[in-house]
Amino acid sequence: MTTFDQILPITHEVLTAHCDKIAQLEWLVINRDLNGRVRFIVPERCEADDAQRTEIEGIYQVLAERLSPHAYPVNAGILYETTMEESLHGAKAFQLEGFKNVWIVDRLANESTWETIAEVASGVPRIVFFSIKGGVGRSTALAASAWALARAGKRVLVMDLDLESPGLSSALLPIDRQPKYGITDWLVEDLVDNGNVILSDMYTTSNLTTAGEIYLVPAHGNDPGEYVSKLGRVWMPKVDTKMGAEPWSARLTRLLNSLEEHIRPDAVLIDSRAGIDEVAAACVTDLGAHTILIFAIQGQQTWTGYRALFSHWQQRGVITNIRGRLQLVAGLVPDDERRLEYLAALRADAYDLFADTYDYVEPGAISEWNFEEVDDNAPHTPLPIRWNRGWYGLLSLQQRMVQVDENEVQSVYGELIEFLNRSLTQEQPA
Repeated sequence: MTTFDQILPITHEVLTAHCDKIAQLEWLVINRDLNGRVRFIVPERCEADDAQRTEIEGIYQVLAERLSPHAYPVNAGILYETTMEESLHGAKAFQLEGFKNVWIVDRLANESTWETIAEVASGVPRIVFFSIKGGVGRSTALAASAWALARAGKRVLVMDLDLESPGLSSALLPIDRQPKYGITDWLVEDLVDNGNVILSDMYTTSNLTTAGEIYLVPAHGNDPGEYVSKLGRVWMPKVDTKMGAEPWSARLTRLLNSLEEHIRPDAVLIDSRAGIDEVAAACVTDLGAHTILIFAIQGQQTWTGYRALFSHWQQRGVITNIRGRLQLVAGLVPDDERRLEYLAALRADAYDLFADTYDYVEPGAISEWNFEEVDDNAPHTPLPIRWNRGWYGLLSLQQRMVQVDENEVQSVYGELIEFLNRSLTQEQPA
């Protein structure tokens, strides 16, 4: 019996054994459908060539026997298309390693796939706070960062995109300042062309005393209403008879563009949902992030999740499109004699994660994207957030922020805030 993870290794093995015949094809698409079954898609002209068609059927027969149950009978396992573009139907494909003319395309149930990396958005820097696991202090760090930037005179837009576990904005605002609507409301109303009607009622300013301003856009309004029913609709594409279907992540980008136009912020801080799901994918890869802060605590669960994500980016050949935006942040760093040992262990594991994303450099050569494990300027070197009982948890964060102490913020979040200040004044990453 073959499992899903064996599909590509077995496919590579079978095609390598018939590489002379595969090389004669203009292109070959390995199509993995929604159920994880594999088909060949080949140029239409091959169907009329008896000899070549027989060869293709023979190769597919061998592959189907090896992949069962992840394959079809030969008569249903080979499709013919005029062009490769038509065979993809708009989906993104990646090359099978070792073959210049063989491509893999995955048909997925959701639209956000982690592999379509949007270019850095022009204009306002968008900074995403992301973590594989929850409970690492990500949202609290965002709140402290927003305060610090606003205190320095900046206009900061905060987006609570942890839609399935909202809380950041309600923790930052007293009840009487909560806006009427939120992101979920807009995504639902936009489906019926009603989004712009509620736009001005879905953000509000913080009551914290700062030289600048913090604008908060919550996941939902002061009355969540039928939140579960609305949440089940936010992922819907918007169907337009002229333009076709607009993916939900594109709609989210359109919302962010509109908010930036109305508020004119100096920076946008986005609280992403934890984990590897389509909401997190939209935040990290689809919104044109300038910087992506990836939060970690020392432990196997952290690195297992990040390795899966980095491996996906590398396999799809897109790691170089996003690596320059990544920066590790260490959460819950002990505030005692264990601190240095904790950070050293975390940096060692982070280096193992990042090392394959760095350029290989021949002796004597120079690369702008090659770092040693002990390089303090490397993206794998964690920005530490010290454990502090007063800052842990969101339940009392609103009161905590009202009574915020600058020295304490600097002690707990100083290196992160300094990094953000540098990021906002530097050239956008390539």
